[in-house]
Amino acid sequence: MTKKLMCTTAVMLATALPALAQDCPIKVGVLHSLSGTMAISETTLKDTMEMLVEQQNAAGGVLGCELEAVVVDPASDWPLFAEKARELLTVHEVDVIFGNWTSVSRKSVLPVIEELNGLLFYPVQYEGEESSKNVFYTGAAPNQQAIPATDYFLEELGVEKFALLGTDYVYPRTTNNILESYLKSKGIPEEDIFVNYTPFGHSDWSKIVADVVALGADGKQVGVISTINGDANVGFYKELAAAGVSADDIPVVAFSVGEEELSGLDTSNLVGHLAAWNYFQSADTEANEAWVAAWKARMGEDRVTNDPMEAHYIGFNMWVNAATAAGTTDVDAVRTAMYGQEFPNLTGGTAVMLPNHHLAKPVLIGEIQADGQFDIISQTEEVPGDAWTDFLPESAVLISDWKDLGCGMYNTETSTCVQIKSNY
Repeated sequence: MTKKLMCTTAVMLATALPALAQDCPIKVGVLHSLSGTMAISETTLKDTMEMLVEQQNAAGGVLGCELEAVVVDPASDWPLFAEKARELLTVHEVDVIFGNWTSVSRKSVLPVIEELNGLLFYPVQYEGEESSKNVFYTGAAPNQQAIPATDYFLEELGVEKFALLGTDYVYPRTTNNILESYLKSKGIPEEDIFVNYTPFGHSDWSKIVADVVALGADGKQVGVISTINGDANVGFYKELAAAGVSADDIPVVAFSVGEEELSGLDTSNLVGHLAAWNYFQSADTEANEAWVAAWKARMGEDRVTNDPMEAHYIGFNMWVNAATAAGTTDVDAVRTAMYGQEFPNLTGGTAVMLPNHHLAKPVLIGEIQADGQFDIISQTEEVPGDAWTDFLPESAVLISDWKDLGCGMYNTETSTCVQIKSNY
């Protein structure tokens, strides 16, 4: 065969095949704790991902392939999250990972997914101060939850003294560091800010609640901003009720308590306390009505929906659309196709993926009702998520822009990209 004929044959064969062959099935990693202290929150997110995969397969899959959910249990063990992420990427060869709840687990996973060029969709509110090209942050940054909730306390409820109560790990500590700075900028003196941290699974809340009550001895209005995570919330709210503390006395706004956490509590004594999220099950839209109905049909009438579920719902559908647009599940191609992706929020309006890998989403404040649901008492337009807060001097000069600048930590004063090291 002549070289010319060989070349012609090769071209004909190449044009007869797709430009990028997609391996089937497409594997979706699910990295959520199904045991341990965080199972109370994370098991529902595993169930959510399985439902989303089933729905997508019923709609024809992605790129002509069925999706397969690959579920692992990191068991609320932070180092184990890294091991399970490596297992998903190297053993199971997943195309994308949806997972994590706590920031300490995400920090554990980051070096692994960056080393192996994986792609993580992280669905939970967090402290910001991070930007990885391998992570899309679909939960709230502080300016989409913590700051608006604090403003509500200051402007609507007249709170003058603040108790910042959190679980002892990176999310509460960094968030409260931001909030302390923000409160001081609003004229709240340091002595009127009480900060306390407790370990995961903490159960004896009597002294801490007594200390919070004592803050109001001078007659000033006290409010609690809670970054307590996991099953420790059960003991905290029970102690509030036992101490006879109502929302009228000392309102609590929580950043990690949603419908799922309340479903296991007697909420009769919690009526009036608050939570700040980007979604509540009680949102009155057709899209949310359909979502809740599908969830209950699959899981049972007693199962509730919550904010991180909506974040997975948005992130998963954006990933499907990005992979479809890219014609491949290749991480680099999908990342490029993610910028500017839009998908309807379940609360109305549209979520948009920004170049800093955060979403523009509305901020909602809900009031706990006797049935464990939330009455939405405040809702904003879409707020762009900010990777770097304006309320810490070292962060105020930083921006994240992976699309045009190719940098997650760009210093606007020096016009340089700071090298980020995932040394957690």
